[in-house]
Amino acid sequence: MLTDPGRRAELAASLATVRERIDRACAAAGRPAEAVTLTAVTKTYPASDVLLLAGLGVTDVAENKDQEASAKAAEVRATGTRLRWHFVGQLQRNKVRSVVTYADVVESVDSERLALALARAAAERPVPLEILIQVSIDGDPARGGVIENDLWRVSDAVASSDGLRLGGVMAVAPLGWDPDRAFAQLAALAERMSARHPGATTVSAGMSGDLEAAVRHGATHVRIGTSLLGMRNSLR
Repeated sequence: MLTDPGRRAELAASLATVRERIDRACAAAGRPAEAVTLTAVTKTYPASDVLLLAGLGVTDVAENKDQEASAKAAEVRATGTRLRWHFVGQLQRNKVRSVVTYADVVESVDSERLALALARAAAERPVPLEILIQVSIDGDPARGGVIENDLWRVSDAVASSDGLRLGGVMAVAPLGWDPDRAFAQLAALAERMSARHPGATTVSAGMSGDLEAAVRHGATHVRIGTSLLGMRNSLR
């Protein structure tokens, strides 16, 4: 696959800036820089960009649509490049069998039915599929995610399912909310989650505009798209 030296330089500069932001945020929070993993959100961008990022040291990438993700993951795998693929979009049950063939992590599980569908589809995987429970911070069902009252039922279903491994929680700060307020609420739920399920310590939170607040409140993974790859073309 041909690569563009100019695009590589552009991505390298953006990656250095993002990593510097993460390092500064970790230092301010009294956390080691290696405590936070950068997940590059590569939706709408070509496999060539994914390969360039991999060459620059990125290990985790995220996609939100199965049709795009499955083709891109296959194209990247064909080069011999191995990455950790995260599925972060709303997932319909009829896409589950496809997603489990390439995803290492599904971050958007928000119902027991979806968890059980993933468990059935993942039964033949050589390694368990990691699951993050998407939490609704503001309780608005239109945004996706489970409310606190349902979090424990869904997480228990994941933890007890063969083929799945409960990794932790994921959330997006609601529009109009102060990110510190949102991520403080998530941190409290994450602490209760890890007490209930000691292995579930992943907290996926924070994007290009609010990663510092997420790191301040214990995020272990930040999902970065625009600050890394640039503004998306809405016509793509």
